[in-house]
Amino acid sequence: MIKTNNIQKYFGSLQVLKGIDLEINKSEIVTIVGSSGAGKTTLLQILGTLSLPNAGKLYINDIEINSLSANKLSAFRNKNIGFVFQFHQLLPEFSALENVCIPAFIAGKQRKEAVSKATEILDYLSLSHRLHHKPNELSGGEQQRVAVARALINQPSIILADEPSGNLDSQNKAELHKLFFDLRNNFHHTFVIVTHDLELAQMSDRTLRMVDGRIEK
Repeated sequence: MIKTNNIQKYFGSLQVLKGIDLEINKSEIVTIVGSSGAGKTTLLQILGTLSLPNAGKLYINDIEINSLSANKLSAFRNKNIGFVFQFHQLLPEFSALENVCIPAFIAGKQRKEAVSKATEILDYLSLSHRLHHKPNELSGGEQQRVAVARALINQPSIILADEPSGNLDSQNKAELHKLFFDLRNNFHHTFVIVTHDLELAQMSDRTLRMVDGRIEK
């Protein structure tokens, strides 16, 4: 589903990624670990098409991402990739339901369809009693589940997560990790997760360790 060939990334004269070759299969849960500064988040941003490499190629579902125009790339990202971040990035002035609907509105879906799908997902995540609560009225675990619902609203094939449980207590962290595996088992999402959590890394199908801009063999 995801393939990279010699991905390189520079920030000025600093080379952050030094030739990344990897393949990730459909419905696989892959964790990326490594010390701070190893290039994990930079690689995740490139896999998510939020940043383009200076050299090398990225393929998702056999589509060469580098060849897409800016508008086509934005539409591709909105349809195919969901994001979950360490800090949930929910908009504080909107309810849980409204936050989840936003990517669907961007994709051009009608309000009735978006609200129906968002309600269904939030119910699946045991948040049906929180639809109209704003982020500051939700617990940390609830906020992160709303962020997961937002990532799922357009039914993407790929979910990318950057330290998704980094701000959660042990119980909410365990529940979030279980949720990822339930989603994979029930809906066949592919997950790529940057994490420092060794427990999550051990649970995953495969762990990639990054060292100094490279994937350790």
